[in-house]
Amino acid sequence: MASTSHAPADTANGHSASPYKHPYHLVDPSPWPLTGAFGGGALVLGIILWAHMGVKWVFFLGLFATLGTMFMWWRDVVKESHTAGLHTPVVRLGLRYGMTLFIASEVMFFVAFFWAYFHFALYPEHVSGAARAIWPPQGILTFDPWGLPFLNTMILLLSGCTVTWAHAALIQNDRKALIQGLSLTVILGLLFTGLQAWEYTLAPFPFSGGGVYPSVFFLATGFHGFHVMVGTTFLAVCLFRAIKGHFTPEKHFGFEAAAWYWHFVDVVWLFLFICIYWWGAGEIAHH
Repeated sequence: MASTSHAPADTANGHSASPYKHPYHLVDPSPWPLTGAFGGGALVLGIILWAHMGVKWVFFLGLFATLGTMFMWWRDVVKESHTAGLHTPVVRLGLRYGMTLFIASEVMFFVAFFWAYFHFALYPEHVSGAARAIWPPQGILTFDPWGLPFLNTMILLLSGCTVTWAHAALIQNDRKALIQGLSLTVILGLLFTGLQAWEYTLAPFPFSGGGVYPSVFFLATGFHGFHVMVGTTFLAVCLFRAIKGHFTPEKHFGFEAAAWYWHFVDVVWLFLFICIYWWGAGEIAHH
């Protein structure tokens, strides 16, 4: 994915002059798809070996290879984004389609979690070994939805406002407000993650071995927490790029993609809060 070094300077109207006779970007040969495939395969194999045989080194080898590939590959994409002539309007449109389809696939990822939750919530008689067909299962105490969960909801909604403020500032070419808005969004993302980790330590049900309710709760909220960490990292990279002046009002898809992803994370949390914390609340645990 190395960028072409012969790219001409940007034209006066703000659009890049392509080094090719077509508007598409033909990337140079890259090792990252191959290393990513091997890294991902080793990561999955390592999980299996660790779980069944106690062998850990394959997992960490795969993890290192996967993270290294991600860093190097995205580094090359960042270089391409501010190399004149490579990210033409047609290429940027393709990137938008790609990010849209990626978020759509993530939506279906969470649909599976909600499906599992509602299957047992609406048909509690399907819970194996349950003495009574109720939801939450008998003996399960739940979080007060208006405590930490509501605070985290407000934090995440506020972060959606700050990232929108940052985007509006970028459109108006206000670099100072862009950096301020992105900085606040990253801080709020870190705060959400910290509070969710604290919430897990207060959980009135065990992380494992507690039955179906803890399983679906930690699966849905935990994977959302992982997405918050990914989105925070995404926005932190955009913050560093904004400080370096990579974004312009005309060309800033990297930041746009991060903002789309962050709004997706916001919306998923709203569904989690309403469906699991509020609608699915049972007898409240008092801490």
